[in-house]
Amino acid sequence: MSTSTASRTASPLRPRLLGRSVVNLVVGVSVLYTLLPVLWLVLASTKNRDALFSINVLSLTDFSFVRNLTDLFAMDGGLYGRWYGNSLLYAVLGAALGALVSIACGYAFDKYRFAHKEKLFGLVLAAVMVPQTVLALPLYLMASAAGLVNTFWAVFIPVLFNPFGVYLGRIFSQGYVPDEVLEAARMDGAGELAAYFRVALRMLGPGLVTVFLFQLTAIWNNFFLPMVMLSDQDLYPVSLGLYSWNSSASVSPEYYPVVIMGSLLAVVPLILAFALLQRFWRSGLTAGAVK
Repeated sequence: MSTSTASRTASPLRPRLLGRSVVNLVVGVSVLYTLLPVLWLVLASTKNRDALFSINVLSLTDFSFVRNLTDLFAMDGGLYGRWYGNSLLYAVLGAALGALVSIACGYAFDKYRFAHKEKLFGLVLAAVMVPQTVLALPLYLMASAAGLVNTFWAVFIPVLFNPFGVYLGRIFSQGYVPDEVLEAARMDGAGELAAYFRVALRMLGPGLVTVFLFQLTAIWNNFFLPMVMLSDQDLYPVSLGLYSWNSSASVSPEYYPVVIMGSLLAVVPLILAFALLQRFWRSGLTAGAVK
């Protein structure tokens, strides 16, 4: 009796342990796949040009971090600093305004009734599936007709409107803003704008931060639209600027260390944004998932 009981107890444990081992293995491989390129970037940013093409790139010798950092901001008259500022302006301001627009549109789709509302929202969902590269040529033609090509506005205006952000805005509005609260605000004499800005927008704070982070990441990594719209290097974002330097590195190898150092610095704002806004982002995603 005791032998049969022990065998029945051991048999479920083996698949459980085997499944746990497989999961741990998959997680470990995924972590290595994610972290090894980051580790290479960190170590390579400390190497000089000669060490980059040797087998010692992953070693802790030939430390040239400070020199590479100095060369980065001195290269081409300090152009990288200008690119960095452009990216911050495009991404931070664009993500902030774009998140406000997306949340407001999603709130309107959720709380108001108007003609063909669901059909229009279906168009928003359809626009989510359209790749941004497909829209680059039509946007260029529109910007050209408006005389905005090779200006700040040619890159900034298109990033303010994000269909996926509108979709998230509606989901967050359904999950965070009860209709009863808005009715109470209207009964107290608040108009629609006052009810939105004083009541609803405060409740939508986590959703606003979540949309902001998605927008920030998309705009910061935006490459194809600036490449189509801009020809003036002073208006380049970091992504396009580093691409131009990397293209020149085959002829001028001194660009390789500064490109790697610039790539390392380029990920810092995204890491800081996710670290500082992590609490709001997690709560926002949880609410959206539950809804």
